[in-house]
Amino acid sequence: MNKQAPATSFPKFTMPHRGLLLLSGIYALLWGAFFRWFGPAVLGWLAMETSVPADTGTLIYGSIGMAAGLLLFLSAFYPISWIYLMGIGMLGKIISLLSFLSLYLGALGWNKRVAFHLLFNEAIWLIPLAIILWRALKVKKFLKTQS
Repeated sequence: MNKQAPATSFPKFTMPHRGLLLLSGIYALLWGAFFRWFGPAVLGWLAMETSVPADTGTLIYGSIGMAAGLLLFLSAFYPISWIYLMGIGMLGKIISLLSFLSLYLGALGWNKRVAFHLLFNEAIWLIPLAIILWRALKVKKFLKTQS
């Protein structure tokens, strides 16, 4: 009997991974733009209609979100080659989360709207992005061993 060597299992970076990168990039870009241009109104809603200081620096927070979104969006086109964009975009999401906490939590206080924003607009994206980045690193490492 002719025995063949087992086929090497290789890691795959699938289209759903790219789709999720595109989606997270577009979402972060749009949310950053929304917060940048309508920041005081959004902060008023997040504060549950209590007073919010006029100078809240929404341009900084919105710009961080837009930059992170753009990097994540671009990394979806060549995720293995542009893995550094994905990593910097994920770092941008972490910076965005931390900047929201430092810039606004004192003025807004902790309530269900702030918790919702932090969980669904910032923190929850870190889980799939970490998984996608890990997968891209595995594929890149595998490709280096094959050449």
